[in-house]
Amino acid sequence: MASSERRAALTDLARAGFSDLETSSDALDELSSLTGVDRDELVEGARRAADPDGAVQSCVRIGRRDAAALRTAMDDAGAVLWSLLGASSGFADFFLRHPEELTHLVGAGRMLPSPQAMREGLLEAIGADADGFAAASDESAWVALRVRYRRLVALIAAYDLAATDATDVLPEVAAALADAAGAALDASLCAARTRAALAMFPREQVAATRLAVIGMGKTGARELNYVSDVDVIFVAGVADGADLAEGRAIDIATRLATLTMRGISDVEIEPPLWEVDPNLRPEGKQGALVRTLDSHLSYYARWAKSWEFQALLKARPLAGDLTLGEEYCAAVQPQVWTSSARENFVDSVQRMRERVTDHIPADEVARQLKLGPGGIRDIEFTVQLLQLVHGLADEGIRQQSTLGALVALVGEGYIGRTDAAAFGQHYRTLRVMEHRLQLRRLQRTHLMPTTDDELRVLARATGLAADAAGIGAVWERIKQQVREIHIRLFYRPLLSAVAALPAEEQGALSSTQAHDRLAAIGFRDPAGTLRHIGALTSGLSRKATIQRHLMPVMIRWFADGVDPDYGMISFRRISERLGDTPWFLRMLRDSSGAAERLTHVLSGSRYAADLMEWIPEAVAWLDSSEQLRPRSGFALQQEARAIQTRHESIGDAMRSVRALRRRELLRLALGGLLGELTMAELADGLTSISEVTIQATLRAVWREVVPPEDDSLDFAVIAMGRFGGGELGFGSDADVMFVYDPNGVPPQRAHDLALKIVQGLRTHSEDHRAPFDLDAGLRPEGRNGPMARSIDAYAEYYRRWSLSWEAQALLRARGVAGSVKLIARFMALADEVRYPLDPDPQGLREIKRIKARVENERLPQGADRSRHLKLGPGGLSDVEWLVQLLQLQHAAQVEGLRTTSTIQALAAAQGAGLIPDAAAERLAAAWWLASRLRSANTLLSGQTSDVLPSDRGKLDGIGRLLEYEPRSATQVEEDWLRTARRARRAFENLFYG
Repeated sequence: MASSERRAALTDLARAGFSDLETSSDALDELSSLTGVDRDELVEGARRAADPDGAVQSCVRIGRRDAAALRTAMDDAGAVLWSLLGASSGFADFFLRHPEELTHLVGAGRMLPSPQAMREGLLEAIGADADGFAAASDESAWVALRVRYRRLVALIAAYDLAATDATDVLPEVAAALADAAGAALDASLCAARTRAALAMFPREQVAATRLAVIGMGKTGARELNYVSDVDVIFVAGVADGADLAEGRAIDIATRLATLTMRGISDVEIEPPLWEVDPNLRPEGKQGALVRTLDSHLSYYARWAKSWEFQALLKARPLAGDLTLGEEYCAAVQPQVWTSSARENFVDSVQRMRERVTDHIPADEVARQLKLGPGGIRDIEFTVQLLQLVHGLADEGIRQQSTLGALVALVGEGYIGRTDAAAFGQHYRTLRVMEHRLQLRRLQRTHLMPTTDDELRVLARATGLAADAAGIGAVWERIKQQVREIHIRLFYRPLLSAVAALPAEEQGALSSTQAHDRLAAIGFRDPAGTLRHIGALTSGLSRKATIQRHLMPVMIRWFADGVDPDYGMISFRRISERLGDTPWFLRMLRDSSGAAERLTHVLSGSRYAADLMEWIPEAVAWLDSSEQLRPRSGFALQQEARAIQTRHESIGDAMRSVRALRRRELLRLALGGLLGELTMAELADGLTSISEVTIQATLRAVWREVVPPEDDSLDFAVIAMGRFGGGELGFGSDADVMFVYDPNGVPPQRAHDLALKIVQGLRTHSEDHRAPFDLDAGLRPEGRNGPMARSIDAYAEYYRRWSLSWEAQALLRARGVAGSVKLIARFMALADEVRYPLDPDPQGLREIKRIKARVENERLPQGADRSRHLKLGPGGLSDVEWLVQLLQLQHAAQVEGLRTTSTIQALAAAQGAGLIPDAAAERLAAAWWLASRLRSANTLLSGQTSDVLPSDRGKLDGIGRLLEYEPRSATQVEEDWLRTARRARRAFENLFYG
């Protein structure tokens, strides 16, 4: 061949998919000479092979031994031959040993051999008789069995490789491989009987011995690989009416089992098929190879571990005495489906999966198709755990195959359609990749190749990609997606919760039983709860199906809460408000804790439950701790401004602003209830949303009230009390004062406009769902004084008439809305009054006198002083008045005391030596505890109260919100009374001297 012609020929080979061009060109010439087939025809045939170079080299080797058989196969089954040899050098070796087997490729690829045909063919190969004994007792029976088995697997592979999409035919291919394995074990058992009868035991005793081979794992589920360990369990018995002792039958059956495995796995002239693995039997490698049915059941009832029941999920009669096998499977199945009720069952399965991953060699983790993260095992373990947990009550998901179980799980609502579809497709794809890797050399492997040449062959064999880079990208994408779904579903908290439910709560109960059960676990109105459950779970919709799965666990969680009845009715209302919203139930089912968090909130806080009914989309926040963090004041301000640009009328704008405030109040409530926020963070968040609400309301009212010609008017809102201190709790009023400066507007006109602004602020900030009272009671002259004053009127009043309590009130004054210039002027005025260089002794004495009067006169009639969190001994008032007294006395000299925050000022006083360390710690502890109890009381009941309840149920509820153990009412009460007593002693020593 001329050099130009050879270059052209090599180029043609490259286009046909060859890579070793020179070597393959020479091999094609030799193959053409051996078979008489034209070289171009050979190239065209090899083009369809996954590995054209390997396919040609294999044909050359076979042709050198039997060119006639090869030529016949090329003529009659060329497409199958090239496809098979291009995908499998292992089959090339088989046909090299047995070229006469090539003739059986004719007609292959169009359909799979049936289970019956495979069983009959293998029994025929060993000459089995009607009693289950092979014709020969030597190794020839096992050799014939192995050759016939490989013939059958070649036919299965031909069908597999001929498919347009191998993932579509994977289930039937895997089932055929499992059926072939069962038939091979049956034939090997026949050969074992013959050998045992000739060498060790009388034939009639061997015939009277029953031996069932139970398929486990992928074999049992009919989803086997081309080359895989075949997991089995052996069960023995004595034939009815036989005169054979059970012990003798066990001895015979053990010998039969051993010989059966040797027939498959021992080294002979024809290589072994695969490893028969009996180590899933009771006690594993240390246990008896063969047991009777009763012995198996006794072991499973008393000693079996969780993983053994997971393994039994796939158990199926495979070979030998199928009737005994059926009896075995029927007997163990009830134990399989009750296994999830064992203590720590879910945790043990999760830990087992982690151990499997941990034991993979480090250099193989990223290449492990089966065991590695994102591999086949992640899918299988997830599906099996879901089946075992939910299968006790739902027989519809008791499927053996992974794909069949996925279909059942999505049909019953245990897995979302999207996750199930992704899992199913990825499982098929990974299994096809695994099959092609094993076909390559007919060897057991689960590792992705490392060379580009091998990756390219895998890409072509699977049809999943065009080249090495493409198949690598497919693998990486699948790994990532499988792992993400596995983590989300496999570690789903609902699994542990369902597994922990008593068996009777997972099955159907009569109405009377359900009523009694609800009453027993803490529901006060079981009949009402049953009505709510019925409304949520009745019907055939997917929503109702998922609710039925969620309900047993959520009922338990509601029952663990403070008010399970209110939690249940709130859950019903939220479910109805969300209607068919797809994310709601999916999130509760699949998230890492949203369902339990929701039950905790709804049964523990009427405040949060009532808000959530109006903002049901907030349920989505429960899936993310970040969503429960307070939003920044800047972000809230930006949103409030955007609201006002979208709405022209004040009514529309304020409805949106109120919705914004409710939403953020709910966010803060959820964060507090679920332990995501400290009391200080809650106070900051509540203060921020209150400021933003007032600022937005002022802008809206200003636009409505102040005409353009009076726009020079300055107006500001001054926060007072706990609002000014940035220490708001749930249910706190917003204490404020209003100040204006005419700034060129006629004085009376300015005063009238200021009053209209005040009225607008109070009117439009009202919210019947989340009350927001702007309380101006701390203004000069109290409730008898003008609602708004000019800055000059404030200056004149404080200079001439102000009382000591008014100076005290200014200690917490802080501008929060309106004119920045006016706020600065007011704060400078306030500093002169509240931080005097020379405090008035008479005024200080008056403050002490007022404090004593307040304790006597302002407590509600009949209230227990010791339980009043604000005005009672050791309460908020004691701490705040003491700190304010010290501020009036020393703030001019101690800079740290010039703060509106009680706690910061207390720390400054301690640092300045004005309060002993021990007293400061007791006062701070009382202030924080009173603040927490006050907010918890509001969250629990939805109503504001300064009194610690005496009702034990309410006290217990408050305790739970503060992370006490259940039934800690007495502990909560004692903690407060003790803390308050200590704080009161410190207060009296320091305040009254």
